[in-house]
Amino acid sequence: MNAKFLTWEQAVEWLKTQPDAQELVKACYYDDPLIVASQRFANSEEWQAVAEILQSWIPGKVLDLGAGNGISSYAFARSGCTVIAIEPDPSSIVGAGAIQQLAQQADLSIVVEQTVAETLPFADGTFDIVYGRQVLHHASNLNQLCREAGRVLRPGGVFLATREHTISQPEDLTVFLKSHPLHHLYGGENAFLLKDYRQAITGAGLNLKLVYGPSDSVINYFPVTRVQNQNKIAIFLEKYVGKFLAHWIGSQKSVVSAMNSCRSLIDKTPGRLYSFLAIKPE
Repeated sequence: MNAKFLTWEQAVEWLKTQPDAQELVKACYYDDPLIVASQRFANSEEWQAVAEILQSWIPGKVLDLGAGNGISSYAFARSGCTVIAIEPDPSSIVGAGAIQQLAQQADLSIVVEQTVAETLPFADGTFDIVYGRQVLHHASNLNQLCREAGRVLRPGGVFLATREHTISQPEDLTVFLKSHPLHHLYGGENAFLLKDYRQAITGAGLNLKLVYGPSDSVINYFPVTRVQNQNKIAIFLEKYVGKFLAHWIGSQKSVVSAMNSCRSLIDKTPGRLYSFLAIKPE
């Protein structure tokens, strides 16, 4: 296969035909039917963590950037939010067409705008929440995208960007792209330095409140669950304190949080995931 001949839709459709990729397909919510995948996302630990972070703004008016097939738009709408989904790809499988079909099937009001996030067709201060799941690293102009996100947020509104691919040095980008399961097919993946994300968000006039590292939140380490994450910690501790004590220590929230933070600090994997929470000043 030649990458220049494949669209994102074609790459995803190819992935769905690969017998050894079915767990990945499901983890990415590309499985059919879409409404079932969307329901699974809305019931997932990842979404529960997002909803907990945004509880002070939900329900509210949401702009879902780079909404893809609409799983996040669905979850926001099901939570009572007014949702506008931005998605430039017209695809009925992975793009705007899929979102429209999903909204109709689920009987949810989701407005779809087929445009890019760098040029948003909305007035200043329109939204309570601007959200993007795996969107910033696809930006053609990261600074401009963040400026637009900040512009359309109301004062006191929240910007949440989740699961953003991150590298430690420019040379790591090639390593990450070679490891990505679809980049060789459609050539559309990317990753930025952590400082690039930080500077783009703060440069947009937003107050960056929290940065979640790869192990800091289930938002980033999904599809691993919280219990699976705790078990990993316990298994690591077994060789030092024994099985019983290790599993008891691994069940303590404070210990799990501290170890997750340490793991995030030492993790230099090219393409590891970060999430960012920022507020627009009043």
